[in-house]
Amino acid sequence: MPDNKKLQQLDLNLLKVFQTLYVEQNMTRTAEILHITPSAVSHAVQRLRLALDDPLFRRSQNKMLPTPACQRMAPGIVETLSRLQQILQQWGNFEPHSSDHNFTIGMHDALEPSVLPGLAMSLARLAPKITFASVKFYRDILLKELAAGHLDLALDVALPVKNKLVQKKLIENEFVVMMRRQNPLASGLNKQNYLAAQHLNVSNRPSGMTVEDSLIQKQNLVRQTTIRCQSYFAAREILRNSDQLLTLPRLLAEQFTEPDLILQAMPFSIRGLATHLYWHENTGQDPALIWLRKVIENLFAR
Repeated sequence: MPDNKKLQQLDLNLLKVFQTLYVEQNMTRTAEILHITPSAVSHAVQRLRLALDDPLFRRSQNKMLPTPACQRMAPGIVETLSRLQQILQQWGNFEPHSSDHNFTIGMHDALEPSVLPGLAMSLARLAPKITFASVKFYRDILLKELAAGHLDLALDVALPVKNKLVQKKLIENEFVVMMRRQNPLASGLNKQNYLAAQHLNVSNRPSGMTVEDSLIQKQNLVRQTTIRCQSYFAAREILRNSDQLLTLPRLLAEQFTEPDLILQAMPFSIRGLATHLYWHENTGQDPALIWLRKVIENLFAR
């Protein structure tokens, strides 16, 4: 059995000798390729034999042939070393078209219909081997998640910027009102009947004001919310069969409209909802993330 202590202390340069000897099957040729002496090759193989508790190679005429254990394990080692060499050769560089990088992007699920289709199309065109995941995150640990590399980037509303958290505003999104086409207010929505109507809110929090409620309250106005649900898909189904009103950013509303639902402008002015892109300052100069940020920024610039 391999000696775990010796494995932990193993000089990884020995694996380069192993890789070359496995491919070349000749001590002299291995020495020439690595620019070392045949004696150094022999010494390296001996150290590996002791650490792995296996002869590794047996001499047959002018060849060094792998033992069964060596033959079984060597392809994985060779592949791993080759992959490591590729990574190191790309150090500091990023080639989108050939990269197979996987990105993790934090965002609220309500943003996904607005962002993911365009992002998927852009990546398929610019970087066909790249993959990505959109994941839920919690605002109170966003900085920690970015610092640990669990998230590469995050998209969210404007948040207080802490040390090491970098942000860029992507879009200021106006609020609109969604209702069914048969709603009596469809023919004339105004401030008075808007405030008197019944409203539907969407939030994944069990209680507390939504962003639009907070903005309305700042104008010393009050509206009646009768239903609170967790998703805009559910809200859309409720609107189809009721006279509820749903106030939401236009960017989201355009993803959920259909023939029997209409959008109207807010009957009074409230500040729009800004969407920001967030990242950790430690990754600010990462070529891959600089590229990804630009791709996302371009989605909102259209």
